[in-house]
Amino acid sequence: MRAFSTALFLLVAAVNLVPVVGVLSSARLEALYGVPIRDPNLEILLRHRAVLFAIVGGLLAAAAFHPALRAAAVAAGLASMLSFVVIAFSLGGHNAALRRVALVDVAASLVLVAAAWLGYVARRAGGGG
Repeated sequence: MRAFSTALFLLVAAVNLVPVVGVLSSARLEALYGVPIRDPNLEILLRHRAVLFAIVGGLLAAAAFHPALRAAAVAAGLASMLSFVVIAFSLGGHNAALRRVALVDVAASLVLVAAAWLGYVARRAGGGG
């Protein structure tokens, strides 16, 4: 159970690390989100968003191997992913790429909750984190 929990944390970390490629160029950001980036201010904001994903993804990856970090990683991961989902679906009008991102975030949030629960059960059973 411990190994499965670790694998699930790594899976959610990978999901959060995918957008990090957006730091490299506006073309990568456009491909990720399906929106043209003509305004340098928007590019700055989206590149910064990519850096924040690196922080969350890095924390989730570290938490996979360091159970003491898991509560903070779960909180950060869920706050990041579910806030996007709520914003995207409450405002509406999003394109297919953003809908896909929101749906992936829903799925990754469920996986993260499962990973946290499995880790908790493993610790309670004496099997570590």
